[in-house]
Amino acid sequence: MPSLTLLGQSLLSGLFIGGLYGLLGLGLSLTWGMLRLINLTYFALAFLGAYLTYHLATVFRMDPILTVVVLIPCFFAFGVVLHMGFVRFGVNEFTSLIVTFGLTVIIESVIQWIWTADFRRLESGYGTASMKVGSLFVPLIEFLVLLTAAALSFLTWAWLRWTYLGKALRASAEDAQIAAAFGVNHRRLALLLSGLSAAYAGVAGMFIALIHTLAPSQMYAWIGVVFAAVIIGRLGNAMGPLVAGIFIGVSEALTMAVTAPGWAPLVSFTLLIVVLLVRPEQV
Repeated sequence: MPSLTLLGQSLLSGLFIGGLYGLLGLGLSLTWGMLRLINLTYFALAFLGAYLTYHLATVFRMDPILTVVVLIPCFFAFGVVLHMGFVRFGVNEFTSLIVTFGLTVIIESVIQWIWTADFRRLESGYGTASMKVGSLFVPLIEFLVLLTAAALSFLTWAWLRWTYLGKALRASAEDAQIAAAFGVNHRRLALLLSGLSAAYAGVAGMFIALIHTLAPSQMYAWIGVVFAAVIIGRLGNAMGPLVAGIFIGVSEALTMAVTAPGWAPLVSFTLLIVVLLVRPEQV
């Protein structure tokens, strides 16, 4: 059996990676649950955001965290334009999976063309900063990921639940025609939600650049586990991906501590299968 210190450190690592899972899945959950579009492009946008963070920090000497000032408006605009294209060409839930996978491959190719397929690492003071709590080490940037994911998830949940725009968006998701009869402009709300979701991907990308070594093909390694977090957390639920992501992250980390790292990928998909068997109406 591993020591208590190792188990505690693994628990912390699971919490932090779960926060990143939740942040990556937030936009996907919202657009899938409320717009009925499965937008795989968010994974590519997250890695594009990571590479842009790397470029701005190394070439223009920007503070890596401050790159979100550039990323958020640019990615918001991209998300709006992307959804306008979906509406223009009549993309539905099934075809969105195919179309956005194609866009993901295109963005991956653009990343390789500009930054090549070589591994890249952003060296910054954030990557080495940590706090010690008893016998455990808490990496500063990973702790910030969890806080950011929790804050964005909660604020999005509160916005959807308590504001007029949020209530109108939920009403449109339930029945767009009835909502339109009461003066709700579903198209404008859909553009807003798509832009916000793309902006969330940009924020996640900034954290990926600070924590992980970058390679364009790595974006595909995140798709399965984030999909699991989104479905387990319930589509359209702003807090769901975070809770499910933390649960999956902790389960994976403890599995690696107790058994072997090779068993960790089985955790998320096993949980997903169990959820779909018990609650097939989840999707």
